[in-house]
Amino acid sequence: MNSSNISSAGDHFLIGLRPTVQLHERDRALLADLRPAGVVLFKSNFQHDQPYEVWLKAHRKLIDDVRDAIRRERIFIGIDHEGGRVCRTPAPITRFSFAARWAGQAAAVGRAMGVELASLGVNLNFAPVLDIHSNPANPVIGARAFGTTGEQVTAAALAFMKALQAEKVLACGKHFPGHGDTATDSHRELPILDRDLEGLRARELRPFRAAVEAGIPMMMTSHLLLPKLDPGEPVTLSRKFGQEILRGELGFKGVVVSDDIGMHAVSRMFDDPGAAVRLLLAGTDLMMVCSYFTDTDRCRGFAQSMLAAQQQGILSPEAAAQSRERVRALLERAPQNPVSVLGEDVFATNRSAGMLFTAETAEVI
Repeated sequence: MNSSNISSAGDHFLIGLRPTVQLHERDRALLADLRPAGVVLFKSNFQHDQPYEVWLKAHRKLIDDVRDAIRRERIFIGIDHEGGRVCRTPAPITRFSFAARWAGQAAAVGRAMGVELASLGVNLNFAPVLDIHSNPANPVIGARAFGTTGEQVTAAALAFMKALQAEKVLACGKHFPGHGDTATDSHRELPILDRDLEGLRARELRPFRAAVEAGIPMMMTSHLLLPKLDPGEPVTLSRKFGQEILRGELGFKGVVVSDDIGMHAVSRMFDDPGAAVRLLLAGTDLMMVCSYFTDTDRCRGFAQSMLAAQQQGILSPEAAAQSRERVRALLERAPQNPVSVLGEDVFATNRSAGMLFTAETAEVI
Protein backbone atom coordinates (compact mmCIF):
# COMPACT_ATOMS: atom_id res chain seq x y z
CA MET A 1 0.00 0.00 0.00
CA ASN A 2 1.73 3.20 -1.11
CA SER A 3 1.41 6.74 0.17
CA SER A 4 -0.77 7.85 -2.73
CA ASN A 5 -3.94 6.48 -1.15
CA ILE A 6 -3.35 7.27 2.52
CA SER A 7 -5.65 10.27 2.10
CA SER A 8 -8.51 7.78 2.50
CA ALA A 9 -7.60 7.80 6.22
CA GLY A 10 -6.95 11.54 6.37
CA ASP A 11 -10.17 12.27 8.25
CA HIS A 12 -8.64 10.62 11.33
CA PHE A 13 -5.59 12.89 11.73
CA LEU A 14 -4.61 16.23 13.25
CA ILE A 15 -0.99 17.09 12.45
CA GLY A 16 1.16 19.31 14.67
CA LEU A 17 3.37 21.35 12.36
CA ARG A 18 7.16 21.31 12.47
CA PRO A 19 8.79 24.25 14.34
CA THR A 20 8.99 26.72 11.46
CA VAL A 21 7.12 29.93 10.64
CA GLN A 22 7.01 28.95 6.97
CA LEU A 23 5.43 25.64 5.99
CA HIS A 24 8.20 23.04 6.15
CA GLU A 25 8.61 21.09 2.92
CA ARG A 26 8.21 17.77 4.74
CA ASP A 27 4.98 19.08 6.26
CA ARG A 28 3.85 20.23 2.83
CA ALA A 29 4.45 16.75 1.41
CA LEU A 30 2.72 14.99 4.33
CA LEU A 31 -0.30 17.29 4.22
CA ALA A 32 -0.60 16.78 0.45
CA ASP A 33 -0.42 12.97 0.75
CA LEU A 34 -2.52 12.49 3.88
CA ARG A 35 -4.98 15.38 3.46
CA PRO A 36 -5.68 15.37 7.22
CA ALA A 37 -8.71 16.88 8.90
CA GLY A 38 -6.51 19.68 10.16
CA VAL A 39 -3.35 20.94 11.80
CA VAL A 40 -2.21 22.09 15.23
CA LEU A 41 -0.19 25.28 15.72
CA PHE A 42 2.62 25.64 18.25
CA LYS A 43 4.63 28.53 19.65
CA SER A 44 7.40 27.91 17.12
CA ASN A 45 5.00 28.47 14.21
CA PHE A 46 4.79 32.18 15.07
CA GLN A 47 7.41 34.94 14.80
CA HIS A 48 7.69 36.17 18.38
CA ASP A 49 10.37 38.80 17.72
CA GLN A 50 8.46 40.76 15.07
CA PRO A 51 5.80 43.50 15.21
CA TYR A 52 2.16 42.42 14.91
CA GLU A 53 1.74 43.41 11.26
CA VAL A 54 4.91 41.54 10.27
CA TRP A 55 4.24 38.27 12.09
CA LEU A 56 0.57 38.30 11.10
CA LYS A 57 1.52 38.55 7.41
CA ALA A 58 3.83 35.54 7.78
CA HIS A 59 1.11 33.69 9.67
CA ARG A 60 -1.44 34.38 6.94
CA LYS A 61 0.97 32.87 4.42
CA LEU A 62 1.45 29.79 6.63
CA ILE A 63 -2.30 29.21 6.92
CA ASP A 64 -2.78 29.74 3.17
CA ASP A 65 -0.01 27.25 2.42
CA VAL A 66 -1.52 24.68 4.81
CA ARG A 67 -4.88 25.00 3.07
CA ASP A 68 -3.28 24.75 -0.37
CA ALA A 69 -1.39 21.60 0.64
CA ILE A 70 -4.36 19.80 2.21
CA ARG A 71 -6.75 20.71 -0.62
CA ARG A 72 -9.87 20.34 1.47
CA GLU A 73 -12.56 22.98 1.47
CA ARG A 74 -12.85 22.80 5.27
CA ILE A 75 -10.14 22.00 7.84
CA PHE A 76 -9.49 22.39 11.54
CA ILE A 77 -6.86 24.93 12.57
CA GLY A 78 -6.28 23.98 16.21
CA ILE A 79 -4.25 25.44 19.05
CA ASP A 80 -3.78 25.05 22.82
CA HIS A 81 -4.87 28.41 24.22
CA GLU A 82 -5.89 28.01 27.86
CA GLY A 83 -4.07 30.89 29.53
CA GLY A 84 -1.08 30.88 31.86
CA ARG A 85 1.88 28.98 30.42
CA VAL A 86 -0.35 27.28 27.84
CA CYS A 87 -0.24 30.03 25.24
CA ARG A 88 1.49 29.82 21.87
CA THR A 89 0.81 33.26 20.39
CA PRO A 90 2.96 36.44 20.28
CA ALA A 91 1.95 39.93 21.41
CA PRO A 92 -0.43 41.68 21.09
CA ILE A 93 -2.58 38.54 21.44
CA THR A 94 -3.77 38.76 25.06
CA ARG A 95 -1.90 36.65 27.59
CA PHE A 96 -4.49 35.66 30.16
CA SER A 97 -3.49 34.00 33.40
CA PHE A 98 -4.29 30.41 34.35
CA ALA A 99 -7.98 29.49 34.25
CA ALA A 100 -8.25 29.36 38.06
CA ARG A 101 -7.42 33.09 38.16
CA TRP A 102 -10.36 34.18 35.97
CA ALA A 103 -12.96 31.49 36.60
CA GLY A 104 -15.42 34.18 37.68
CA GLN A 105 -14.92 35.99 34.35
CA ALA A 106 -14.87 32.85 32.20
CA ALA A 107 -17.45 34.14 29.71
CA ALA A 108 -15.60 37.42 29.16
CA VAL A 109 -12.27 35.65 28.72
CA GLY A 110 -13.83 33.05 26.41
CA ARG A 111 -15.24 35.81 24.23
CA ALA A 112 -11.91 37.65 24.13
CA MET A 113 -9.97 34.49 23.29
CA GLY A 114 -12.51 33.62 20.61
CA VAL A 115 -12.24 36.99 18.90
CA GLU A 116 -8.44 36.88 18.88
CA LEU A 117 -8.08 33.24 17.85
CA ALA A 118 -10.61 33.61 15.03
CA SER A 119 -8.53 36.53 13.71
CA LEU A 120 -5.61 34.06 13.38
CA GLY A 121 -7.69 31.68 11.27
CA VAL A 122 -8.01 29.33 14.25
CA ASN A 123 -11.34 27.52 14.57
CA LEU A 124 -10.56 24.94 17.28
CA ASN A 125 -9.22 25.58 20.77
CA PHE A 126 -8.17 22.65 22.95
CA ALA A 127 -10.00 24.13 25.94
CA PRO A 128 -11.75 24.24 28.37
CA VAL A 129 -9.89 22.08 30.86
CA LEU A 130 -12.58 19.99 32.59
CA ASP A 131 -10.20 18.47 35.12
CA ILE A 132 -10.76 19.23 38.81
CA HIS A 133 -7.76 20.46 40.78
CA SER A 134 -8.26 17.94 43.57
CA ASN A 135 -4.64 16.95 44.24
CA PRO A 136 -2.22 19.71 45.38
CA ALA A 137 0.70 17.47 44.30
CA ASN A 138 -0.47 17.37 40.68
CA PRO A 139 2.42 18.65 38.53
CA VAL A 140 0.50 19.18 35.29
CA ILE A 141 -3.05 20.44 36.05
CA GLY A 142 -3.03 22.72 39.08
CA ALA A 143 -4.23 26.23 38.24
CA ARG A 144 -5.02 25.14 34.67
CA ALA A 145 -8.25 23.81 36.21
CA PHE A 146 -11.06 26.27 36.88
CA GLY A 147 -11.47 25.08 40.46
CA THR A 148 -11.19 22.44 43.14
CA THR A 149 -14.78 21.13 42.92
CA GLY A 150 -16.89 19.75 40.09
CA GLU A 151 -19.39 22.58 40.55
CA GLN A 152 -16.74 25.30 40.18
CA VAL A 153 -15.24 23.67 37.10
CA THR A 154 -18.60 23.04 35.44
CA ALA A 155 -19.92 26.58 35.91
CA ALA A 156 -16.80 28.27 34.56
CA ALA A 157 -16.07 25.76 31.78
CA LEU A 158 -19.56 25.94 30.29
CA ALA A 159 -19.57 29.74 30.38
CA PHE A 160 -16.17 29.75 28.67
CA MET A 161 -17.27 27.19 26.06
CA LYS A 162 -20.40 29.09 25.06
CA ALA A 163 -18.60 32.44 24.79
CA LEU A 164 -15.68 30.97 22.82
CA GLN A 165 -18.00 29.26 20.34
CA ALA A 166 -20.12 32.39 19.92
CA GLU A 167 -16.97 33.97 18.42
CA LYS A 168 -16.54 31.17 15.84
CA VAL A 169 -14.00 28.96 17.62
CA LEU A 170 -14.96 25.39 18.55
CA ALA A 171 -14.27 24.17 22.08
CA CYS A 172 -12.68 20.84 23.03
CA GLY A 173 -13.06 19.55 26.59
CA LYS A 174 -10.10 17.79 28.18
CA HIS A 175 -8.61 15.56 29.62
CA PHE A 176 -11.27 12.80 29.82
CA PRO A 177 -12.06 11.23 32.28
CA GLY A 178 -10.23 13.66 34.57
CA HIS A 179 -6.51 14.21 35.17
CA GLY A 180 -6.79 16.32 38.32
CA ASP A 181 -6.02 13.72 41.00
CA THR A 182 -2.71 12.45 39.66
CA ALA A 183 0.84 13.11 40.79
CA THR A 184 2.58 12.40 37.48
CA ASP A 185 3.03 14.50 34.32
CA SER A 186 1.82 12.53 31.28
CA HIS A 187 4.22 14.51 29.07
CA ARG A 188 6.94 12.45 30.80
CA GLU A 189 5.39 9.18 32.02
CA LEU A 190 2.07 7.39 32.33
CA PRO A 191 0.05 8.58 35.36
CA ILE A 192 -1.95 5.97 37.28
CA LEU A 193 -5.23 6.84 38.99
CA ASP A 194 -6.54 4.37 41.58
CA ARG A 195 -10.23 5.12 41.05
CA ASP A 196 -13.22 2.88 40.39
CA LEU A 197 -16.26 3.85 38.32
CA GLU A 198 -18.32 4.96 41.31
CA GLY A 199 -15.46 7.22 42.38
CA LEU A 200 -15.22 8.73 38.90
CA ARG A 201 -18.97 9.32 38.77
CA ALA A 202 -18.89 11.04 42.13
CA ARG A 203 -16.21 13.54 41.13
CA GLU A 204 -14.15 13.48 37.92
CA LEU A 205 -16.94 12.73 35.44
CA ARG A 206 -19.29 15.47 36.58
CA PRO A 207 -17.87 18.34 34.48
CA PHE A 208 -17.55 16.03 31.46
CA ARG A 209 -21.16 14.88 31.80
CA ALA A 210 -22.31 18.50 32.07
CA ALA A 211 -20.28 19.50 29.02
CA VAL A 212 -21.78 16.64 26.99
CA GLU A 213 -25.27 17.74 28.02
CA ALA A 214 -24.40 21.32 27.03
CA GLY A 215 -23.41 20.16 23.54
CA ILE A 216 -19.62 20.39 23.57
CA PRO A 217 -18.54 19.28 20.08
CA MET A 218 -15.19 17.62 20.87
CA MET A 219 -13.58 15.76 23.75
CA MET A 220 -9.91 14.92 24.29
CA THR A 221 -8.94 11.68 26.01
CA SER A 222 -6.09 11.55 28.51
CA HIS A 223 -2.94 9.46 28.66
CA LEU A 224 -3.96 7.99 32.01
CA LEU A 225 -4.17 4.45 33.38
CA LEU A 226 -7.04 3.48 35.68
CA PRO A 227 -6.22 -0.15 36.54
CA LYS A 228 -9.48 -0.78 38.44
CA LEU A 229 -11.39 -0.17 35.18
CA ASP A 230 -8.91 -1.19 32.48
CA PRO A 231 -5.62 -2.64 33.73
CA GLY A 232 -4.31 -3.26 30.22
CA GLU A 233 -4.80 -0.01 28.31
CA PRO A 234 -4.50 3.72 29.05
CA VAL A 235 -7.66 5.75 28.41
CA THR A 236 -6.23 6.73 25.00
CA LEU A 237 -6.53 3.13 23.79
CA SER A 238 -9.33 1.87 26.04
CA ARG A 239 -12.70 0.74 24.68
CA LYS A 240 -13.94 0.78 28.27
CA PHE A 241 -13.44 4.52 28.47
CA GLY A 242 -14.02 5.62 24.89
CA GLN A 243 -16.90 3.37 23.90
CA GLU A 244 -18.56 2.32 27.16
CA ILE A 245 -18.19 5.38 29.40
CA LEU A 246 -17.79 8.44 27.14
CA ARG A 247 -20.03 7.37 24.27
CA GLY A 248 -22.22 4.87 26.15
CA GLU A 249 -22.82 6.17 29.67
CA LEU A 250 -22.30 9.90 29.01
CA GLY A 251 -23.98 9.73 25.60
CA PHE A 252 -21.33 11.77 23.77
CA LYS A 253 -22.00 11.83 20.04
CA GLY A 254 -19.36 14.33 19.00
CA VAL A 255 -15.74 13.96 17.91
CA VAL A 256 -13.20 12.30 20.20
CA VAL A 257 -9.57 13.37 19.75
CA SER A 258 -6.54 11.80 21.40
CA ASP A 259 -4.00 13.85 23.27
CA ASP A 260 -0.71 13.95 21.36
CA ILE A 261 0.40 10.34 20.86
CA GLY A 262 4.05 11.39 20.97
CA MET A 263 3.82 12.26 24.68
CA HIS A 264 6.08 10.01 26.70
CA ALA A 265 3.20 8.49 28.69
CA VAL A 266 2.17 6.48 25.62
CA SER A 267 4.78 7.08 22.92
CA ARG A 268 6.29 3.57 23.13
CA MET A 269 2.82 2.06 22.66
CA PHE A 270 2.69 3.68 19.24
CA ASP A 271 6.01 2.26 18.04
CA ASP A 272 3.74 -0.32 16.41
CA PRO A 273 1.67 1.41 13.68
CA GLY A 274 -1.14 -1.00 14.56
CA ALA A 275 -1.77 1.09 17.69
CA ALA A 276 -3.59 3.51 15.39
CA VAL A 277 -6.19 0.82 14.81
CA ARG A 278 -6.61 0.23 18.56
CA LEU A 279 -7.13 3.97 18.91
CA LEU A 280 -10.05 3.93 16.47
CA LEU A 281 -11.50 0.77 18.03
CA ALA A 282 -11.47 2.57 21.38
CA GLY A 283 -13.90 5.14 19.99
CA THR A 284 -11.45 7.90 19.06
CA ASP A 285 -12.03 9.71 15.76
CA LEU A 286 -8.98 11.98 15.51
CA MET A 287 -5.40 10.96 16.20
CA MET A 288 -3.22 13.90 17.21
CA VAL A 289 0.38 13.53 16.05
CA CYS A 290 2.61 16.55 16.67
CA SER A 291 6.18 17.14 15.57
CA TYR A 292 7.20 18.52 18.97
CA PHE A 293 7.26 14.98 20.40
CA THR A 294 7.64 12.71 17.37
CA ASP A 295 8.25 12.51 13.62
CA THR A 296 4.90 13.19 12.00
CA ASP A 297 5.97 11.25 8.90
CA ARG A 298 4.99 8.22 11.02
CA CYS A 299 1.39 9.13 10.10
CA ARG A 300 1.92 7.40 6.76
CA GLY A 301 2.35 4.08 8.55
CA PHE A 302 -0.54 4.80 10.92
CA ALA A 303 -2.81 5.58 7.97
CA GLN A 304 -1.77 2.43 6.12
CA SER A 305 -2.54 0.37 9.24
CA MET A 306 -5.99 1.92 9.48
CA LEU A 307 -6.77 1.18 5.85
CA ALA A 308 -5.45 -2.37 6.07
CA ALA A 309 -7.59 -3.00 9.17
CA GLN A 310 -10.67 -1.90 7.25
CA GLN A 311 -9.82 -4.20 4.34
CA GLN A 312 -9.26 -7.11 6.75
CA GLY A 313 -12.50 -6.49 8.63
CA ILE A 314 -10.75 -5.61 11.91
CA LEU A 315 -12.39 -2.19 11.64
CA SER A 316 -15.97 -2.65 10.52
CA PRO A 317 -17.07 -0.55 7.53
CA GLU A 318 -19.98 0.74 9.62
CA ALA A 319 -17.81 1.90 12.52
CA ALA A 320 -15.28 3.47 10.15
CA ALA A 321 -18.04 5.29 8.29
CA GLN A 322 -19.60 6.56 11.51
CA SER A 323 -16.25 7.91 12.70
CA ARG A 324 -15.58 9.68 9.39
CA GLU A 325 -19.08 11.13 9.45
CA ARG A 326 -18.59 12.56 12.95
CA VAL A 327 -15.41 14.33 11.80
CA ARG A 328 -16.96 15.59 8.57
CA ALA A 329 -20.12 16.79 10.33
CA LEU A 330 -18.01 18.84 12.73
CA LEU A 331 -15.93 20.21 9.86
CA GLU A 332 -19.18 21.39 8.29
CA ARG A 333 -19.91 23.28 11.50
CA ALA A 334 -16.38 24.61 11.90
CA PRO A 335 -16.13 28.27 10.81
CA GLN A 336 -13.36 28.77 8.26
CA ASN A 337 -12.01 32.00 9.72
CA PRO A 338 -9.92 34.36 7.59
CA VAL A 339 -6.70 35.76 9.06
CA SER A 340 -7.45 39.40 9.83
CA VAL A 341 -5.99 42.41 11.64
CA LEU A 342 -7.55 43.50 14.93
CA GLY A 343 -7.40 47.09 16.14
CA GLU A 344 -5.61 48.13 19.33
CA ASP A 345 -9.00 49.06 20.78
CA VAL A 346 -10.02 45.40 20.58
CA PHE A 347 -6.90 44.27 22.42
CA ALA A 348 -7.30 47.03 25.02
CA THR A 349 -10.86 45.88 25.74
CA ASN A 350 -9.83 42.24 25.87
CA ARG A 351 -7.04 42.91 28.37
CA SER A 352 -9.68 44.00 30.87
CA ALA A 353 -11.65 40.74 30.57
CA GLY A 354 -9.68 38.76 33.17
CA MET A 355 -6.40 38.50 35.06
CA LEU A 356 -3.37 38.58 32.78
CA PHE A 357 -0.28 36.39 32.82
CA THR A 358 2.83 38.42 33.51
CA ALA A 359 5.48 35.79 34.22
CA GLU A 360 7.91 34.81 31.50
CA THR A 361 6.61 31.65 29.86
CA ALA A 362 8.72 28.52 30.18
CA GLU A 363 6.95 26.77 27.33
CA VAL A 364 9.04 26.21 24.23
CA ILE A 365 6.28 24.73 22.12
